[in-house]
Amino acid sequence: MMKHAFAGMVMLAALSSSGIAHAQSAAEMTFFVTSVGSGHGADFGGLAGADKHCQALAAAVGAGSKTWRAYLSTQGAGAVNARDRIGKGPWQNAKGVVIARNVDELHLGSNINRETALTEKGERVFARLDSPPNPAQHDMLTGSKLDGTAFPDGEDKTCGNWTRSGEGSAMVGHHDRMGLDASESAHSWNSSHPSAGCSDPALVKTGGAGKIYCFAAN
Repeated sequence: MMKHAFAGMVMLAALSSSGIAHAQSAAEMTFFVTSVGSGHGADFGGLAGADKHCQALAAAVGAGSKTWRAYLSTQGAGAVNARDRIGKGPWQNAKGVVIARNVDELHLGSNINRETALTEKGERVFARLDSPPNPAQHDMLTGSKLDGTAFPDGEDKTCGNWTRSGEGSAMVGHHDRMGLDASESAHSWNSSHPSAGCSDPALVKTGGAGKIYCFAAN
């Protein structure tokens, strides 16, 4: 009887310690890939909706005290650069691994890859090397050029500034830094190729799941 009681106490202590560790890591997290998309393809209700999506996911794991911003650019009048809305850094994932110390490093030599681009839950996202049996989800919506700036008005690269879930297209990056060739874009985390469309099926078709990068701006 004493042995069972002791074992129960040890297990309870372990679970408690694990919960504390998770809370601490979440509190220190300043970067993550969303574990889920909007549910409406690339339509997040604009930048404000995308930020809200990041904020809600962060809050669910105990990191809601920070101001979270989606790494997304927009086009047209009043175009917004993704790089200008995410703060100054440094940023680290849910495991405490630093992915970039500042905005310049983020775009010139970031540590974003299949091992470090974790979700808010600290989980890996399916990459090209994981497929099959799991479909790759390495396409991350960004609507951005390699330097994190917006594309000029004209050809749609943002699914109507993140308000469309049907026709259109969005620029995506590869979180695992892997593509079909050795080009710079194929290995880019933020600007690899346009999506096949803006709906969930179209995003899946080109290797995505409507996920985005989220950064703590403060």
